[in-house]
Amino acid sequence: MENKKKFNIFYITVFCIYINYFIHGIGASILAQNTNSLQTLWNTDNAAVLYVISALGIGRFIALPFSGVISDKLGRRPTIIMGMIFYILFFGLILVTPNSKVAFFVALLAGIANSFLDSGCIPAAMEILTNSTGFASILTKLFISIGQYLLPMMVGFLVGNNLYFGYSFILCIVLLIINGIFLMLLPFPAQNSNKKEEKVEENNSAPKIKSNFYIEGIALIIIGFTSTATFQIFLNVNKAFGMDIIGLSESVAGKIQSNYAMGSIWAVIITAILVKKLIKPVRFLIIYPLISFITLLAMFMIRTESVALIGGFLVGFSAAGGVLQLAVSTMADLFPVSKGKITSMIMLSSSVATFMLPVYPR
Repeated sequence: MENKKKFNIFYITVFCIYINYFIHGIGASILAQNTNSLQTLWNTDNAAVLYVISALGIGRFIALPFSGVISDKLGRRPTIIMGMIFYILFFGLILVTPNSKVAFFVALLAGIANSFLDSGCIPAAMEILTNSTGFASILTKLFISIGQYLLPMMVGFLVGNNLYFGYSFILCIVLLIINGIFLMLLPFPAQNSNKKEEKVEENNSAPKIKSNFYIEGIALIIIGFTSTATFQIFLNVNKAFGMDIIGLSESVAGKIQSNYAMGSIWAVIITAILVKKLIKPVRFLIIYPLISFITLLAMFMIRTESVALIGGFLVGFSAAGGVLQLAVSTMADLFPVSKGKITSMIMLSSSVATFMLPVYPR
């Protein structure tokens, strides 16, 4: 009875962990969604804002080589709290930066925050939901998608009512502080519990074919790059594409990302059900990227409002529907070693895409 009660408390812990990904969903695109306001604040152009956004990838690249090690050595809780502190600093300082050069260094904090959250939150979620690591990992994408779906509505509301654009940043700070207090008090599972269970399973099961890191491992790392590259391009340019190329109003162009987020939400729900019951996660790593490629090509060739809005949904469904998270869980299942390091390897390739693509237009 006591064990069951403790496991129920772990459910509260994992929910608070996923709340961090709701905030991260906002943080990943909050600069792109406030491009006009930031251009005014920094007295600069769109290219400079994209350059600031590229700092998120550099921050991830800086932190990921050691954030996974810290997670495995010091524990999931301290790693998660460090990530939350870095995010609080980012959301607060970005509002008082005088120019895009200073903002670039502030944006590094968001990338570092994301690295620590990934290295702490994903392994912790998989250690709580031990029966389905794929399901545990893909739920992070669900909460990211919810944040990305609601953000354009918040920005639109603030712009439409001539309110201070920074209120969305302040809201994230408040949520992080409240959630941080809960995570400081709630229990976390023992990190070694999974390893013991894995050893028992290995002793009792038939011999399995050993995975080759130089084949499966590198392939999954490449998917970490390409999946991020696809939705990173879309997140950073979808609003500008709608306004500048198609000629949509700012409010209508904002619906492209809302449809994108809605598509990713539906994809996560459907994929989570299918992964848990019917289809192996690795199959989605082939089908979804193909759908993304065809959709982006159609949006580029057929520049109409209806195609852009439908395309936003399909890109969200296929590119942002949990491909990166499925790559992480597949990697962890194929190579059941330190989950923090495994997560860092996939996310490191993802951070390269986050850095390279926004900076390229400049």
